[in-house]
Amino acid sequence: MSRLKDVARQANVSIATVSRVVNNAANIRDETRFRVQLAMKQLKYRPSRIAKRLRSKSSSGNLIGVMVPDISNPFYIDVLSGIEDYMYRQNFLIIICNFSQDEKKEQLYLDALVSESVDGLIVAPAHENDQKIISLIKENLPFVCIDRHLADTDADVVVVDNEQGAFNAVNFLLECGYNKIAYVSGLPRIPTSRQRENGYRMALENHKIPFRSELIKYGDSTHRSGIVLTEELLSQELIPDAIFTGNNLITLGALEAIAVRGLKIPDDIGLIGFDDMPWSNSLNPPLTAVKQPAYEIGRRAAELLYQRIIEPARPSVRIVLKTKLMIRKSTKSIPRKVKLN
Repeated sequence: MSRLKDVARQANVSIATVSRVVNNAANIRDETRFRVQLAMKQLKYRPSRIAKRLRSKSSSGNLIGVMVPDISNPFYIDVLSGIEDYMYRQNFLIIICNFSQDEKKEQLYLDALVSESVDGLIVAPAHENDQKIISLIKENLPFVCIDRHLADTDADVVVVDNEQGAFNAVNFLLECGYNKIAYVSGLPRIPTSRQRENGYRMALENHKIPFRSELIKYGDSTHRSGIVLTEELLSQELIPDAIFTGNNLITLGALEAIAVRGLKIPDDIGLIGFDDMPWSNSLNPPLTAVKQPAYEIGRRAAELLYQRIIEPARPSVRIVLKTKLMIRKSTKSIPRKVKLN
């Protein structure tokens, strides 16, 4: 059975172009449309009926794709809620794909979504030089990036100020009297991981605390990496007196490793996580964390995508939302005056 990419190869066009021909889009040159239709006939290609079935149940017949790197991360669940709530009101259906931080899997899902003639995509790119996504944007497929940006690419994006959020967290730890603060990072190739490390370094520099490379551990943003890297920190010669974790899954792993050691928070070690979750306040002690407006990220991204679909030529928009440090009881003492920008 012929696939969309077979037609694209036969007609010497992109998959996105074939999808637009199948979807009877208006912005296709007659010569290109004819070449694609001829290839479809020669290859006996039949458009997917999945999208048609989905569209037949929608009053407007509109469909978008959403791709996230880790569906097990509660942050992305809230982002998806924001997207779904907004798009449902606009009579759009959503296909959700989880690529598990795997770029090959991401490319596979992108091809599948384009083959289903989605009207647009909301994606957290695998990294900032994601060529597959960049090529789709250049082909004028409506696109919005969330959580992570693309380098040197003119595209709509919704992110948070990761540097400032991390700076606020580490600055707070320093104001509390900690001076051997470790950072457990996610994947270094992800822009958010590097931005949070920049904030960590900026706070140390602000307090004239020397940077110690042995106090930074790089992982893969998972719960398991949080366990392993925290164990490494607690086993090395320079043991931290506080830990700043790069996301909520890493935080869970760090909590587990600290508990196995029999250490008490905050008496033996301080802890602040990036990402505030509903369970943060239910821990003993309640966890101080950097809160991201995840639902708002999703809602604003959906709004941008909808605007891009109805107005393809509008200028690109970059939205940077603020974080908030939720101060609870996972540090030894709370300073009377803490400057949080």
